[in-house]
Amino acid sequence: MRLLLLEDDKILAEGIIIGLTRMGYVVEHAINLSQAESALKTDQFELAIFDLGLPDGNAIQLIKKLRKVGSQLPILVLTAWDDIDTKVSALNEGANDYVVKPFELRELEARIRVQVRKANHQLNDVIQCGELSVDLASQQCRFHSQVINLTRLEWLVLKQLALHLGKIVSKEQLESACYGWNGDNESNSLEVHIHHLRKKLDPRLITTVRGLGYRLQEESS
Repeated sequence: MRLLLLEDDKILAEGIIIGLTRMGYVVEHAINLSQAESALKTDQFELAIFDLGLPDGNAIQLIKKLRKVGSQLPILVLTAWDDIDTKVSALNEGANDYVVKPFELRELEARIRVQVRKANHQLNDVIQCGELSVDLASQQCRFHSQVINLTRLEWLVLKQLALHLGKIVSKEQLESACYGWNGDNESNSLEVHIHHLRKKLDPRLITTVRGLGYRLQEESS
């Protein structure tokens, strides 16, 4: 799952990125509104985390602009500004949640999951696909009630497919969700992760849609 973090405090940003990466996210970092807006125009993200007071302006204006053009990207505000007028303004302009610094990383991650659940019309953190269950909170995969040990990148691939259960996810989307801006020099690395997932699960669960991408089947039959 790929997130965009808009935060001009580099030390704080680094801590958030390290923490969320350990929790199974790929986090891209923008330090000002200009960088964030450019990233949102060219890349796809599951959620954005915005500080408000940036060197080149107030992120509420970017939220307003995104909503005006119809963007449904979940946006979580993370700021030191705790006055009620700013909170109301950010939420009125389209922010989905508002967290005041200082904060606990576990709470931030839980709030991220809440917004992702809402965006994907899920009632809880467990995505069920026949005998396969993908638990977003515990980062655990079970198949026929057995815990399946996955590498970080295998988990990221499966998580992305599960969030789009029954739908085609392009190779580019999967690579973006796994590697982000850092990329990966191995042209067949995604196929390797898919191959390993098929071996660990049921080969029929993940289908290849030639020329389009991959799909996690709602049933393995």
